[in-house]
Amino acid sequence: MNTAAKVQRRGLPRRPGGESWPDVDGVAAVGAAPARKPDAPAMDAVELPAHQPPAAAPAGSHQSPPSAGPVTATSAPLRRGLPRSPDGKPWPAVSPAASTVTAATETEVPAAESAVEGAQSQTLKGPGDVRTETQRIRQGLPRMAGAGSWPLASEVSVQKATLSAQSAADPAPVPDASAHSAAPTGLDAPSMESVEKSSVEPMAESSPTSSSGPADSAVRTSATPAERGSSTAQGMPRLPKRWVRLGLAAAALVVFAAAAVGISRWFLGSDRGVSFLEAYPGEYHLPEGAPVGLPAWLGWQHFMNVFLMVLIIRSGLLIRKEKRPAAYWTPKGRNGAKVSLTVWFHQSLDLLWLVNGAVFIVLLFATGQWMRVIPTSWEVFPNAASAGLQYMSLDWPTDNGWVNYNSLQQLAYFATIFIAAPLAAATGFRMSGLWPKTAPRMSRWFPIEAARKVHFPVMLYFVAFIAVHVILVFATGALRNLNHMYAAQGSTDPAVYASNWAGFWLFVLSLAVIGAAVAASRPFILAPAASLFGKVSSR
Repeated sequence: MNTAAKVQRRGLPRRPGGESWPDVDGVAAVGAAPARKPDAPAMDAVELPAHQPPAAAPAGSHQSPPSAGPVTATSAPLRRGLPRSPDGKPWPAVSPAASTVTAATETEVPAAESAVEGAQSQTLKGPGDVRTETQRIRQGLPRMAGAGSWPLASEVSVQKATLSAQSAADPAPVPDASAHSAAPTGLDAPSMESVEKSSVEPMAESSPTSSSGPADSAVRTSATPAERGSSTAQGMPRLPKRWVRLGLAAAALVVFAAAAVGISRWFLGSDRGVSFLEAYPGEYHLPEGAPVGLPAWLGWQHFMNVFLMVLIIRSGLLIRKEKRPAAYWTPKGRNGAKVSLTVWFHQSLDLLWLVNGAVFIVLLFATGQWMRVIPTSWEVFPNAASAGLQYMSLDWPTDNGWVNYNSLQQLAYFATIFIAAPLAAATGFRMSGLWPKTAPRMSRWFPIEAARKVHFPVMLYFVAFIAVHVILVFATGALRNLNHMYAAQGSTDPAVYASNWAGFWLFVLSLAVIGAAVAASRPFILAPAASLFGKVSSR
């Protein structure tokens, strides 16, 4: 029985002005030979040996339908192309003996059989014992943009036919190597001989010999990446190194905190610890004439400072990750000093923060409140250590901020007001456009690289200070502390305002105002305000 002809896909011409390659005459048809041109040479038909009786199919082999007739093989010369490897021979290679392109049958190998790795044989009834082995060929890059891998999935099976020449009396001789041939089912699909020579991965071992016939070599080609991923045992997914490091850091922090709590509780419970607490309870007496309580202006200053700090930190982080600004701002009279709108907003907030800080410093010294935040005795250091031990032991000191801060609070406020704030202002000024360009000596004394290295850690300090400050405010008496800070209400007795919610609702209102300001700090809202002081453009 002759199989239906399948036309191979033709590619680009091998030379300028030529025809598509391979030529129609040079394409090996599967089944009946293609209709040849009048001037094309006739193809020689290779008939299978007629004296060979059909061999019985081995046990377990796949039988073709009873309607399958004799197999006719046709051969046609294939034009040889460039070598597949450096210093190699033209491809496809020429077998030592006269190779023929053997036709397949009308019965196609089932998809389930072709997907199985390894050789699977199918015995066909006819003048000879014909076994076809379906192999997988690795798919390469697409032939055109947007196309799939080449050859296509439907064209990547290669059938290897073995013509047994043994007689009925001698059914099991080893078949000659020249009797092996391959018929590609897709354009430029390599022959089995080419696959055997040019396969990148090692070839599979020969299949075991069956009891009823010779062993056929199972040539296994490289699998596709998807096949390799499905056939290879995959390990457990690995976590990113960043998450591993964060997990280890969190675990180390928990261990350190637990150790600190245990050590501090052990020390404060000892005789030496008790004596230390009696000598240094965590605070010392303020000088004579120190004010008692917090004035209303200090509450407003506190709110304005938090309001500006939140916006400054947010805009500063946006500047660090901003790659393509939405808008630019150019000051009036200085066409060369163009900056992004985010930088303008950040620097404008810095100026307002400096003004608010200057007002705070003036009022702080004018009203005597400086004695509450500036240490006036060397006893501040042992008392700060005592307060720190009490915080670490989770038996926090019972102080009253309306009258006096403990020594650890006093050192923290002093460092924030008189060290961190000036560092942030000085480094920010050095990196801004306000720095004088005509002062090379000042630039050498204070390089911009040093300013960048200091400015960001100072910002991290402010973030840590705000976080710890808020936690302690809520953990050591939220209503009392909020009344002190926002409502300017307090007493020498810490329990007087324990049920007063005025400071709490003012705090909630301040959070709403800060949230609205953060939401409104967008380019389409900032642009009109920025245009009052310069020119806003999109590039």
